[in-house]
Amino acid sequence: MKQVEHTLERLIFGSRWLLAPFYLGLVLALALLLVKFAKEFLHFVPLVFTAEGGDVIVGLLSLIDVVMVANLLIIIVFAGYENFVSQINTGDHEDRPSWMGHVGFAELKMKLIGSIVAISGIELLKAFMHVETMTNEQLAWKVGIHMTFVISGLLFAIGDRISAGKNAGGEH
Repeated sequence: MKQVEHTLERLIFGSRWLLAPFYLGLVLALALLLVKFAKEFLHFVPLVFTAEGGDVIVGLLSLIDVVMVANLLIIIVFAGYENFVSQINTGDHEDRPSWMGHVGFAELKMKLIGSIVAISGIELLKAFMHVETMTNEQLAWKVGIHMTFVISGLLFAIGDRISAGKNAGGEH
């Protein structure tokens, strides 16, 4: 019976590698996002010379938006892979991000919600830059969705702080 248990445990432990194709897919999505960024950038270049200041700001915000999503993908790929599949062996590579290998599930969740709030904030700012083209209902929805992300982030942070306090106090 111990042999069956050991085999089952090895199979379950090895199943973590089923996540590797998901992370590889996110890396490929990052490459596609680079194409999106290049497209946005090429659209932005002529705006700098011909458009009003507000349109230039919206163009910049669009580029920042794509970069933030790319950063989010990298955080999810690195931290998710290291937390759930295997450590990424980079040796003593000088460019290894300082947070890599130190982001647990709680920190990953906070980085994720923080990035979503920032991306939502950029989208809201873009909407406010063209407020004259939007209805009050559309603006209300955008603000409501953004506030939902903000409140969710705060609730996650409060929950993590309470959980950390309980664990530090010896309760489990």
